[in-house]
Amino acid sequence: MRIISGKFKSIHIPFNKSIKARPTTSSAKEALFNILENKDILTDSEVLDLFSGTGSIAYEFISRGAKSVICVDRQINSIKFIRSIATKHAMNITTYRADALKYVLKSRKKSLDIIFADPPYNLENIQEIPELILNSGILKKNGFLILEHGRDVNFQESTNFIEKRTYSNVNFSFFKITSEK
Repeated sequence: MRIISGKFKSIHIPFNKSIKARPTTSSAKEALFNILENKDILTDSEVLDLFSGTGSIAYEFISRGAKSVICVDRQINSIKFIRSIATKHAMNITTYRADALKYVLKSRKKSLDIIFADPPYNLENIQEIPELILNSGILKKNGFLILEHGRDVNFQESTNFIEKRTYSNVNFSFFKITSEK
């Protein structure tokens, strides 16, 4: 695993086998960040990375100019690994060991620019994630929710859905908050 672009470009991140995760493929990650750069929303953004796993997405956000990233995962091995990489490279990443969706519900006072969620593709009630996050008040007006999911899930009828992009087996659905909650 490596950081594709930005300040930390080409830094190799060793894969930690003790983390149960399905890291986003390099080609899908590169496509995602090209989209975000074209939308001009990365610089100085405050980001929440839910179901962080190895932290691959968080490192890319920081490398490409995000002001800060909060990583949430319930696996202690994920949290320890992300902390060690962030400390080693002086990245502004904060970690929390918690259930990702419960964290969202408890964080109503935080106002973020981007939320990236990469739940297990077979997560029960995955269809409810956009509504839960978008109604929580955690995302700023004009903020984006990006949800990575498998091909069997369709969010196109969901409130605030704006587009879906597919890269092989990886799907990203984009949602945008257009009014204050």
